[in-house]
Amino acid sequence: MGLARSYEKTLHGTPGHEILEVSAGGRPVSTLELEAAQPGSNLTLTIDLNLQRVAEKAMTGKTGSVIAIEPKTGRILAFASLPTYDPNLFPGGIDPESWNYLNTAEEKPLLNRAMRGIYPIGSTYKPFMALAGLELGAVTADYVLNDTGVFQVGNHKFRDVTGSPKGLLSLRKSIAVSSDIYYYWLATQLGVDKIHDFMQQWRFGAKTGIDLVGEQTGILPSRDWKEARFKEPWYVGDTPSLGIGQGYNAFTLLQLAHATATLANRGIIMTPHLVDKIENPVTGESIKVDAEPTGKIPLKDANLDVVIAGMTDVTRTGTARSVFQGAPYSVAGKTGTAQVISIAQDDRWDEKKVSRKHLDHALFIAFAPARNPRIAMAVLVENGGFGARAAAPVAKELMDYWLT
Repeated sequence: MGLARSYEKTLHGTPGHEILEVSAGGRPVSTLELEAAQPGSNLTLTIDLNLQRVAEKAMTGKTGSVIAIEPKTGRILAFASLPTYDPNLFPGGIDPESWNYLNTAEEKPLLNRAMRGIYPIGSTYKPFMALAGLELGAVTADYVLNDTGVFQVGNHKFRDVTGSPKGLLSLRKSIAVSSDIYYYWLATQLGVDKIHDFMQQWRFGAKTGIDLVGEQTGILPSRDWKEARFKEPWYVGDTPSLGIGQGYNAFTLLQLAHATATLANRGIIMTPHLVDKIENPVTGESIKVDAEPTGKIPLKDANLDVVIAGMTDVTRTGTARSVFQGAPYSVAGKTGTAQVISIAQDDRWDEKKVSRKHLDHALFIAFAPARNPRIAMAVLVENGGFGARAAAPVAKELMDYWLT
């Protein structure tokens, strides 16, 4: 699996051969042809070993994933999926007991959660929804919505996860305080197909092109998708949940990290990659794997500035302020809490009364420094509860190491 599979031909080299003339008795007489074996090339990775160690240590005892990317180049700096397994169990044939454990363990250590796990991404979707609203003219930066704690469609009430109203909100403040009501409303203003077309540019619901085999696509819903999948039309009540990264939305953490890096890069798309250079072990010559931009999402600077300002407020005055208080660098971030099980509209959530596997997933996206980003990342802690409590502190540890 992994890079050993993706770069098999590069790493393997080519075998040599010798053709011999032999006597009737089978003894070698002379060499007719000789071709020496060619050793495979060496790979130098983009992964920073110390940052990888920080990521894995920060996730000790947790189930989930961390991906850190250098926005300007697409170089992946850390790529962790926890819990993991010891690959040294496999060469020579794995013993039945170990194989049985890896395949049946509830925590699924064989699953590469970074690019094969598919999740709702919760409120980390909101900055991208905000950009969609601004770019497509569904909302303006100075429009103010009154968050009453409830958004009603027909007879159904969509509630804020906190259960309390947040009052009058501009778009920037809606990101900082993570208003669900604002984004239920915005999703209905846009409609599913406009959301789909805008988000498709960010590679949500599509492969990012990473140099690994087995990347999953996830689901970016549309009317056509629902019709093909369920043989049902798209209902008005299907739309509001899309605005908060729930509903039919299901993405990989790699897609979320890639989109965050693209946002940090102000719409310039760099393909995420793990190999930095390929080296010939005989000559010592190396070929640098320089990624070129693969596209640019057309975004107005003013709209980007508003959304990034809202994300910066998240870590200064908003939902992640306690985690980044006193940090010597500026961070644009967004917390996310993704619901795992459905809750009846008039029920109240009490995490003390449900099993751990039914707790919400905790997420956090961020890039820093906010105005000239050197690192962008996405963190997922499965069943970790609130993103600010479980996922943001992991990101803080990585940023402390990388930036200070």
